[in-house]
Amino acid sequence: MTTRTPQGKFVKGQSGNPGGRPKLLSEVQELARAHTAENLEGLMEIARNAKSPAQARVAARVAVLDRAWGKPGQSIDMNMNPADELDEMLETLNGKTRGIPGAAKPIQ
Repeated sequence: MTTRTPQGKFVKGQSGNPGGRPKLLSEVQELARAHTAENLEGLMEIARNAKSPAQARVAARVAVLDRAWGKPGQSIDMNMNPADELDEMLETLNGKTRGIPGAAKPIQ
């Protein structure tokens, strides 16, 4: 059992995972990695087979590219003003509740 401080943090020197990573996970990873070339060849067979459904061909190609180059990065627009966003949401909500019997008064 791990000991925590009143704030919920681990006591200094105490591990949240004293047993470490499960051994089975690393064994499964090793087995999967041993078949990497074979699996990539299988994915390419699907990708090149004109008789495979288009969805399967695309999924196979995406899987190969993801493994070769990594998944594409995602960008996040950080140029926003939370107050403007909140005002916009409130306007939308107020517009949807107008004219509904028993609806609360508009939020200000």
